[in-house]
Amino acid sequence: MIKRYLSGTLAILMVNFIPGLCQEDKDPPASPVFNRVTVDHATGNTELFWSLSVSPDVAGYIVYLYQNGEGYVLDTIYNPAATNYVHYSSGSSYFSESFVVAAIDSSGNVSPLSNELRTIFASTQIDTCNNKILISWNKYFSIPVKVTGYTVNVSINGSGYFQAGIVSGETNSFDYQNFTSDVEYCFVVRAILENNQSSGSNKSCTRARILRPPQWINADFATITNTGDKIFLSFTYDPSSEINLFRLERKSGTSDGFQWIAHDYGSNGWFVYTDEKADVLTTNYYRLSAINNCNLPVVTSNIASNMVLTLGTMGDEIKLQWPSYKEWLGDIASYTLFMNTGRGYFEIAYLLPSDTAYTLNYKDIMYDIRKEKVCFLVTAREGHNNPFGIEGVSRSNEACFDILENITVPNLFTPDGDLINDLFRPVLSFTPTSYHLLITNRHGIIFFDTNDPLEAWDGYRNGAPVPQDVYLWFLRAGTPSGKEISRTGTVTLYRSRK
Repeated sequence: MIKRYLSGTLAILMVNFIPGLCQEDKDPPASPVFNRVTVDHATGNTELFWSLSVSPDVAGYIVYLYQNGEGYVLDTIYNPAATNYVHYSSGSSYFSESFVVAAIDSSGNVSPLSNELRTIFASTQIDTCNNKILISWNKYFSIPVKVTGYTVNVSINGSGYFQAGIVSGETNSFDYQNFTSDVEYCFVVRAILENNQSSGSNKSCTRARILRPPQWINADFATITNTGDKIFLSFTYDPSSEINLFRLERKSGTSDGFQWIAHDYGSNGWFVYTDEKADVLTTNYYRLSAINNCNLPVVTSNIASNMVLTLGTMGDEIKLQWPSYKEWLGDIASYTLFMNTGRGYFEIAYLLPSDTAYTLNYKDIMYDIRKEKVCFLVTAREGHNNPFGIEGVSRSNEACFDILENITVPNLFTPDGDLINDLFRPVLSFTPTSYHLLITNRHGIIFFDTNDPLEAWDGYRNGAPVPQDVYLWFLRAGTPSGKEISRTGTVTLYRSRK
């Protein structure tokens, strides 16, 4: 059914008939061919174009809005040569509209409706997860002229339009990639017709807005805690970031790939975490990623790794080794080696960035030992060339060994003043917690008595040399491990004759 809304005498041409003088014209004219409809994106007006009806008595044309199979008259143009019309109250800026055209003759007969054409309505949707804008539209009817493709044109912040892409006539969507936040993008889609004409869509605009990700994330350090069984991690990130949700991942040893171990928030450009499940005797690698609202990583830090210090002994030598620290953005400035012999850690060596091993002799430290174990740790320090002015410090695990609680007592000494074997003293591989050495003759007369492990008997008693003889010694010493050692034996005092 066609509904016609015509007002006044101009709506329909009235013809008076005088019986017997003429016959009423009831034949409708031929339909025009509706060639093209397009939207002027600047004004929002819709422009319609058609070919003239081939009927000889056409008086004008009627333009209809076409909905659900029914035509609603928009206007009647009383010009038989009219081939176009501008619809100024168009809704094509908000939705797709369909139109048809009919011819009207001088008798008021209206032709069948022309072919239907529909405006292209384009819409935009921001995909912040993938940093793109999706432009979609309804397909333009390919009758009477075939559509060969669509161009997507973009204007950025009010600039002139330029072609962002082109797709086939079978496609009705396009992804505009890598938009910039806080920028307005306007899109117009044009159907390219086979006759080199085109049909344009409405203007669809959007202001792209995504949370500003951090421009950088710095892995400050991975360091062993003072308790020696956890790894403390520190990361610094761009404080201007609007994203403060992060994902922390770990890769242990030679295992394949990183595993997600934490999902948490940073604060004021700083993210810290204590890994309580890591094996501190294995090299663990860590990286931190900023996570957008789609739970996707957008920026990832450099790698942080803990250092594993290993210790081995060979004879009196103590050999320490560790891997180079990985992977500061600045160079390694130095390593520092620390030792704890029972009185807390103190520095024993300041080493070059290229050093990853150190050897020392047990005899050089034996008299400093105050407990049952000797422990070492190494620290690495980042250089001043970190691009963000951060200088990380990483501490290794402790590497310890049980001390040798040996006591060696000579059985002969020769106090003759030649500076060779002139003194008698037990040799201890540790510093005793308590000490008592007593030397007597066979009759129980005391010749030497001391509580100082460094004091030796010189073969004198009351300032006079004692005779050559065999003497008894009694030793009691407390060890750093808590043992109490008691020993006794004899020593021969020999004076050579000159």
